[in-house]
Amino acid sequence: MSTRLATGGRLLNRRKQVGFTFNGRRLTGFEGDTLASALLAQGQALMGRSFKYHRPRGVVASGSEEPNALMNLGRGGRFEPNQRATTTELFDGLEASSQNHWPSLDFDVGEINASLSRFLPAGFYYKTFIHPRPFWKHVYEPFIRRSAGLGKAPKDRDVDRYEHFNIRTDVVVIGGGIAGLQAALTVARSGAEVLLIEQAAHWGGRAPVDGAVIDGRPADEWIAGAVAELEGMENVRLRLRTMGSGVYDHGYMLAYERVADHTLGDDRPRHRLWRIRARQIVTATGAIERPLAFAGNDVPGVMLASAVRDYVANWAVSPGDRTVIVTNNDDAYRTALALKAAGLEVPAILDARPSVSGGLVEEARKIGIRVEQGRGVAKVLGRKRVEGVAVCSQSGEGAVLEEIPCEAVAMSGGWSPVVHLWSHCGGRLRWDDSLCHFRPDADKAPTGADGQPVAVVVGAANGELHTGEILRDAAEGGATAARRLGREVEPQAASAEAEHANPMAPVWVMPQGAGHDLRAKMWLDFQNDVKVTDVQLAAREGFESVEHAKRYTTLGMATDQGKLSNINGLAVLAHTLNEDIPQVGTTTFRPPYTPISMGSIAGEARGELFQPVRRTPMHDWHEGNGATWEPVGHWRRPYAYPRPGESVHDAVQREVKTTRDSVGLLDASTLGKIVVKGPDAGRFLDMLYTNMMSTLKVGRCRYGLMCSENGFLMDDGVVARLSEDTWLCHTTTGGADRIHAHMEEWLQTEWWGWKVYTANLTEQYAQIGVVGPKARAVLEKLGGMDISADNFKFMDWADGELAGIPARVFRISFSGELSFEVAVPASRGREFWDLCLDAGREFGIAPYGTEALHIMRAEKGFIMIGDETDGTVIPQDLGLDWAISKKKDDYIGKRAQQREHMARPDRWKLVGLETLDGSTLPDGAYAVAEGTNANGQRITQGRVTSTYHSPTLGRGIAMGLVLHGPDRMGEVLDFPKVDGTVVQARIVDPVFFDKDGEKQNV
Repeated sequence: MSTRLATGGRLLNRRKQVGFTFNGRRLTGFEGDTLASALLAQGQALMGRSFKYHRPRGVVASGSEEPNALMNLGRGGRFEPNQRATTTELFDGLEASSQNHWPSLDFDVGEINASLSRFLPAGFYYKTFIHPRPFWKHVYEPFIRRSAGLGKAPKDRDVDRYEHFNIRTDVVVIGGGIAGLQAALTVARSGAEVLLIEQAAHWGGRAPVDGAVIDGRPADEWIAGAVAELEGMENVRLRLRTMGSGVYDHGYMLAYERVADHTLGDDRPRHRLWRIRARQIVTATGAIERPLAFAGNDVPGVMLASAVRDYVANWAVSPGDRTVIVTNNDDAYRTALALKAAGLEVPAILDARPSVSGGLVEEARKIGIRVEQGRGVAKVLGRKRVEGVAVCSQSGEGAVLEEIPCEAVAMSGGWSPVVHLWSHCGGRLRWDDSLCHFRPDADKAPTGADGQPVAVVVGAANGELHTGEILRDAAEGGATAARRLGREVEPQAASAEAEHANPMAPVWVMPQGAGHDLRAKMWLDFQNDVKVTDVQLAAREGFESVEHAKRYTTLGMATDQGKLSNINGLAVLAHTLNEDIPQVGTTTFRPPYTPISMGSIAGEARGELFQPVRRTPMHDWHEGNGATWEPVGHWRRPYAYPRPGESVHDAVQREVKTTRDSVGLLDASTLGKIVVKGPDAGRFLDMLYTNMMSTLKVGRCRYGLMCSENGFLMDDGVVARLSEDTWLCHTTTGGADRIHAHMEEWLQTEWWGWKVYTANLTEQYAQIGVVGPKARAVLEKLGGMDISADNFKFMDWADGELAGIPARVFRISFSGELSFEVAVPASRGREFWDLCLDAGREFGIAPYGTEALHIMRAEKGFIMIGDETDGTVIPQDLGLDWAISKKKDDYIGKRAQQREHMARPDRWKLVGLETLDGSTLPDGAYAVAEGTNANGQRITQGRVTSTYHSPTLGRGIAMGLVLHGPDRMGEVLDFPKVDGTVVQARIVDPVFFDKDGEKQNV
């Protein structure tokens, strides 16, 4: 049965028919339809089932606030559940199916829950599924898990792609209705850069539907002119289908753009997540009409009055031949007038107010619409479709005065400003008694880092509900945003005629005396099946806090996040507690405003980009020269460079010997490079590191240790002082991002008054280690800097040029050899690498990888974060007491290291281990002692942390943590292997090679 009107439909393109399927049925609509309007046009009033009781539900709204018409869309790699039919644009080939029912939408066995509703009140699951406890695992839990959820989870790999977009702008205006357009015009005329976003596919919002006249013209014409002016400005960006998802601190917000949801197989990204930094945020998000609570207000065909108006005006869809209007305010009369203009019948307007006149009320009477004042709905007749309404006196107990046959009910309980985005970042609200809603409190606006306001709310979102007031408020709000940017602009608002409006009545329940009858099912939260009596029960059982009542009843916890139910629920709770609504307060508004796809959150981070591989400037050279790779964090580092016919083990041994005997080349670009700058930088580093950094002289380097709050060693590296107020901190490869975040966390949460700036420059520089006895000779061939032993001592650094390339050279060593680490701009890293290879060819230079690096550092007894540390090791365990300053009062982790557990004498300490037979100990092997523990396991007294075969020494060497290790030099320990054999190793000094450091100081 088609309910499409023969004429009208301002958003329809009747020349283009669109085919789609619903529950396997092939249907048609028009371009410009939403899935909801197309289904209604086909006479499909039943669109879903409620979550708890599986009651039949139809569409109740026309926008993102819709709680009932949730659909499964698409199939295979484009399947997506829980999509609102009201915001899904119709396109050719769209496949939709209803959800949360079995075996079919029309016949659902789950509907038996509705007949048991008296035994399933709010919180019944808390009381029921406790005893007997054995039933939980085997009966209750499986049943609950099968019943949970609405749509089905996708099973196939998503075939669409998604992306992120970062943008900075002076002002972002959220909402493209007349308020947003007016605010954007005002700001843009000041010369400020403006981004205007609108979640729907069309500009103008409700004004054209409501018949607004602006500057003496129909709203459509004014909107087209405003959009054209904005499009002609170079300082303005406009985006449709882009929803303001969340507003965060200091002018940061997220927006969610549905780029290609209205097409099939488009090669564009399906969704785009905008990361926006704005100096000012203007929210022009409008208002949402509230439903009324009366018996049967969830029967398909009961809709918001504004939604009925939308379907008639925008899509030429009739909700029914006869529509009864029930209201507590004047706005619903616009729906009655629109229905009559479309040739449809309005048997009656039931106005809960006892006395109203003038304005829209008189217009309705003049065209013959029956207006019944002081009346309400006792009950909606019908089950799967509205068949009529039983009328009662609003001030009574629900006695039926008459029954009026109809096919639809248009209800209006007033309007609630969309204050979500304002509230996300701390904007406060105040209660407006005259309009019965919460509205933004302009005196308690969100502020930026400088303490100045960063947000302003305009139009209906600010509680202004008439066209002229909306435009005036939007112009003033836009001017306010411009002035905060230091721009002067005169707020010139478009004009509209003043509107007569009768005061609305604070009606939440119909009739006034109803609400306590368990049989009268008056719904607040349509999706989660929360009734008026559920909220009353929660209050009686002691859940008086609005947040407690919300969780006990699940009011406002459905996918619409209480957009229709919250205010009504608050009012019922307040009445039950005999308190005013402002005293009860509101629940917390949290982003996102409407659900956003998981794909848009991930963006490009999928497949190979799920965890992007980071490559140094020399990566291609390494790959072309046979490198085997080792993943280190997100980086890929060469493990070794085996030559043809050479094993990886043999390549590592050769690389160590070449470096020790002549010269080796290491790509050290992955090491973290964090600049710390500012008047308090030295003070800051003294707190971060265990040793003193503020006393380091300019031009010198110092090795440092960094601990967590719990005292455990978390990173190490060489720190260089670049100037009086600037230091460069080197970190481990895997620690750069983590340590930079660690620095920022302390600066932002503990020491926010310190004048310190940090920057992670890891990828800005290529860093190349030229290592070995011939290292100086190689660099001297390149020329440009005096790197002689007398001029350039161990732990010095200097800026200069090598072979004409700007370079910063550090004379530091992780191998124990003469070593220079040279940092050059990343763009010239490969060039410098090639120059070093050419200059070192006569010395037999060879690149070496991470395994050779590890062997050489172990030969020298240098620790490796992640090998000698495991999150439970403190510097004192590793014999690094010398790196802990005794001159300063505090550093991060010091107090933790003084705890009894940390200071006890039986902690395992670092030692060297040398096998008696020259073999190599297994990595991670434990040293055992006599006896067993309570579990019957051998008692352990130490473990291996690093183990290698040393080509320099010709035998296996290892480092380990051993009980009282430094006091047990020369003792032999047993290390059982997996195969049952035992390897014996002697405790020795951890420095196996060049203990006095003569080679690195040459």
